[in-house]
Amino acid sequence: PTFVEALPADVTAECSNVPAAVTLTATDNCGAANVTFNEVTTAGSCPGAYTLTRTWTATDACGNTTTHVQTVTVQDTTIPQIITQASNLNVECDGSGNTTALQNWLNSQGGASATDNCGDVIWSNNFNAMANDCSAAVTVIFTATDACGNIATTSATFSIQDTIDPTFVEALPADVTAECSNVPAAVTLTATDNCGAANVTFNEVTTA
Repeated sequence: PTFVEALPADVTAECSNVPAAVTLTATDNCGAANVTFNEVTTAGSCPGAYTLTRTWTATDACGNTTTHVQTVTVQDTTIPQIITQASNLNVECDGSGNTTALQNWLNSQGGASATDNCGDVIWSNNFNAMANDCSAAVTVIFTATDACGNIATTSATFSIQDTIDPTFVEALPADVTAECSNVPAAVTLTATDNCGAANVTFNEVTTA
């Protein structure tokens, strides 16, 4: 038998754009010819890289056959696409490293999102540690990796700030008028703060 249509050549295609198998027909010198199609998938090094072996077989009424084989080499070379970039986050110091806010930020990739042409992405980041103080900041790189190891990155900064004043613990001494023989001693005050310890200093000025 003889195929009627142009025979598909071997091709290399991106995993998101694999060509569909064409339909082939055939003629024969002695009647009709039937064409069957078979496709075999051979796995590659990753889900987006594999080989399709397509075989068309034309058979006439007497069992004579003509075959054509097309090899489609599928690859994944396209990096994920960052849809939403990671965003900086400033938080008020809680005195404990703001670990909950930091972990939530890391778990959400700083608010970033990504898509891939051939499947899902897995997120990772390069965070190691950050200082536990009122001016700590860390810049984190978030990496989106697809099933074939292609990567895209986005980065943002997590910052701790302290804008809340310390608070005195004890009752504050009020203004007072005293006899010179009975001047009250200065009280000792301590203070607390939302971001750790607070140091209290004392100063006294005498005006004649």
